[in-house]
Amino acid sequence: MGTAVSTAKETDGSVMAALRSPKRLRIEILAGLVVALALIPEAISFSIIAGVDPRVGLFASFTMAVTISIVGGRRAMISAATGAIALVIAPVAKQYGLDYLIATVILAGVLQIVLSVIGVARLMRFIPRSVMVGFVNALAILIFAAQIPHLLGVPWLVYPMVALGIAIMVLLPKLSNVVPAPLVAIVLLTAATIVFSLNVPNVGDEGDLPSSLPSWLIPDVPFTFETLGIIAPYALAMALVGLLESLMTAKLVDDITDTHSDKTREGWGQGVANVVTGFFGGMGGCAMIGQTMINVKESGARTRISTFLAGVFLLILVVGLGDIVALIPMAALVAVMIMVSVGTMDWHSLAPKTLRRMPIAETTVMLVTVVITVVSHNLAYGVIAGVLTAMVAFAHRVAHFTEVEKIGDADTDHDGDFDTRVYKVHGELFFASSNDLIYQFDYVDDPRNVVIDMSDAHIWDASTVATLDAITTKYESKGKNVEIVGLNEASEQRHGRLSGHLAGGH
Repeated sequence: MGTAVSTAKETDGSVMAALRSPKRLRIEILAGLVVALALIPEAISFSIIAGVDPRVGLFASFTMAVTISIVGGRRAMISAATGAIALVIAPVAKQYGLDYLIATVILAGVLQIVLSVIGVARLMRFIPRSVMVGFVNALAILIFAAQIPHLLGVPWLVYPMVALGIAIMVLLPKLSNVVPAPLVAIVLLTAATIVFSLNVPNVGDEGDLPSSLPSWLIPDVPFTFETLGIIAPYALAMALVGLLESLMTAKLVDDITDTHSDKTREGWGQGVANVVTGFFGGMGGCAMIGQTMINVKESGARTRISTFLAGVFLLILVVGLGDIVALIPMAALVAVMIMVSVGTMDWHSLAPKTLRRMPIAETTVMLVTVVITVVSHNLAYGVIAGVLTAMVAFAHRVAHFTEVEKIGDADTDHDGDFDTRVYKVHGELFFASSNDLIYQFDYVDDPRNVVIDMSDAHIWDASTVATLDAITTKYESKGKNVEIVGLNEASEQRHGRLSGHLAGGH
């Protein structure tokens, strides 16, 4: 049974297997077409955010999708121009112009390659599940919020068209999966708009579509340290935001498809794609969660073919069939993105039953991630805030696991007076849990010999060693001796290396 499942997964993700399977190939081709159609208004919108010509965003989406389909580590994931990247690089375009923006994109790509090679992708293991859930829910909210401007101040016909598009995508899969429901909705609504000459907003209203192919471009900037000083901060920010968003999206697709992807390869693949994009005059980008969900979840794509064709179809549509594409009603694309939003949201995490069962700290982490992301419109900020909140919550929780137990008097002197007091420390000792340790001993009334048994504890950092030194010093100032026993090997090494060398540490 395990072999059969494994084989099926490999077949789903293999390009050669897909080429030999007419059914799988049809799914990949149609998925690529749907994604390409959905990419057009998004790329134009992100170009406007970045303050550049729509062609810069469209060419970026084409080169990113095609390049990442070859070098990326996550099959079926879509990379293109994104809002997060647009927000980061917008100041460069505004203050210094397009050439400096292109130079920033190229440098960001190089930085992504370097960061990935040195292992930044491995940091993904430190992102808790609550942050992932918050990331997904915030993304669903942002995708839906992005559609609201297309629903305000528009002809009344837009609303029934959006409703019809949603109905098609809900009902059609119950009858047949031969053609992706989003594609059917787009084609039918576009046909209705043309046949009945409906006066509704369309893709052409979003901006001019390019009429020529992208060409090789070397940014016209001085190759000096002054230029590097201008673009480096923006390039580093773009590199980090792009990597974080891409690796989070890759992990989400891993969960949806129940497969594993090479995060390090995905990281440097994003870098290569941004370098290529820069040299073709694109604004750069990263993984697109919304389009990825259309590709993987709505259309059922599983291979690199869909990603590659999304880029190819995008170029064909905007350059070769721009006049037709311009007629696609925005209502159709809004309906598609609303369905993506609904499908992306983790509704189980919001159910009252789940919230009652979930620890308050976990729910808080999720909410912080959602709120920061939605307010800033930047997924990277939300994830960073969520991780920091989770760290604080974890430290607070673990800090309460430390306990000092007074276990009795081991010996008495010849007069029968107590000579030795024994304390036993339980728990994990680090900066959050060891700071209160110093207050749990009776320095005044304890006898002249004190034994601190650490056999049920573990020392994790220098703060704990400094605290133990402070305890010893307090006892010695009152003429008493302290012996620390029971340290495990790792704790013994850390204590022996640092004890006595942390003056002023407590």
